[in-house]
Amino acid sequence: MKIVTYNVNGIRAALRKGWIDWLKELDPDVVCLQEIKATPDVVPEVLYLEQLGYEHYWYPAKKKGYSGTAILTKKSPKNIVYGCDHELFNDEGRVIRADFDDFSVVSAYFPSGTTGDIRQQVKYDFLDHFQKWTDELRLEIPNLVLSGDYNICHRAIDIHNPKSNARTSGFLPEERQWMEDFMDSGYKDAFRLGNPDPHHYTWWSYRANARPRNLGWRIDYHLVSDPLVEKIKSTQILSDVVHSDHCPVLLELE
Repeated sequence: MKIVTYNVNGIRAALRKGWIDWLKELDPDVVCLQEIKATPDVVPEVLYLEQLGYEHYWYPAKKKGYSGTAILTKKSPKNIVYGCDHELFNDEGRVIRADFDDFSVVSAYFPSGTTGDIRQQVKYDFLDHFQKWTDELRLEIPNLVLSGDYNICHRAIDIHNPKSNARTSGFLPEERQWMEDFMDSGYKDAFRLGNPDPHHYTWWSYRANARPRNLGWRIDYHLVSDPLVEKIKSTQILSDVVHSDHCPVLLELE
């Protein structure tokens, strides 16, 4: 099974850049989208998704043109869960989950704290809540794939300039420690299991010609619960895919 996570930074903008053609060529089984910034009624291309064999489940934010997640899948889920039992994060469309027979896939869009202290605190609140929510979920469903834009670089290897960004939201010590503790609670970073080398990123600023110079951040992940680790076949960052300021990450499970 091929699972892709992709922050498209606006699904309509990505579609104008040939996103459907890319999807058809890659042909993943499950696609976890973040920052869709749209409701399906304003995306006529959903008909093409259905023609390609995808069921599509959308969880847009209440605020138009903001945030939101979605899951596309060629395998019919037995259950779809919208939200994570938290009013604010549900209003922002932060988490959607698809349950299959043997495992569940979550598409999550973690808040950014780059606009200031208020949103940074919202981010910390989300991290605390996400840990508790997944702790409870794992008691029911041990096999989890937690895919999405975490808006955190875990370690220095995951950012192009760790020294200058040491006090920047997304690379703060508290955020990085949360990632460490979260993975210690029973998850593995699927990409890092087979890719220990530096200079692999999933997001680049639009400024300073950052992407051609590969001055990026790795903030998009597939975190896989420990019982599923033996099923990982490969993980790839598809950095040449350019529909967004992020790029997709592909996980293949046996």
